[in-house]
Amino acid sequence: MTSPDFPAAFLAHSRAYLVDDYLPRIRICVEQLGDEDLWWRPGPASNSVGNLMLHLAGNVRQWIVSGVGGAADTRQRQSEFDERGPLPRQELLARLGAAVDDAAAVLARVDPSRLGELRRIQGHDVTVMDAIYHVVEHFSMHTGQIILLAKMRSAGEIRFYDVAPDGVAKANWK
Repeated sequence: MTSPDFPAAFLAHSRAYLVDDYLPRIRICVEQLGDEDLWWRPGPASNSVGNLMLHLAGNVRQWIVSGVGGAADTRQRQSEFDERGPLPRQELLARLGAAVDDAAAVLARVDPSRLGELRRIQGHDVTVMDAIYHVVEHFSMHTGQIILLAKMRSAGEIRFYDVAPDGVAKANWK
């Protein structure tokens, strides 16, 4: 890959992480949990899977759909954490899925030459690349938290890879 290809690759990989890796893993976890488990919190200062899903949807919309894509920012961040449910699992999945789909559409339209442009998001001056990178790493971190909570609360085994006899792991969600 030559250096002019890196900005386009960054955009493509960012979209793929959100759409093809993180969101499917969250769906697998949510499908393994009972309704009450979606809203269980390990402690009063912790978040539930439901809260984390609302938070991810809000973050993706604010930083990519609004901040990068130019849509109106209507986020009410604190409400993502205040919610105690039970919102139905299908509504949670639909909200998060729609936010990721909208972000993927924005990422598909971003001209790679504009990654260095400045945006003001959540009171911070950031480049388009910074905003995208923030969302991908933020989504990754909370996906890990959702996986851990789901493994703690699930009656069944949550597995994301099948390992062949030669030791090669193959993702089972793709």
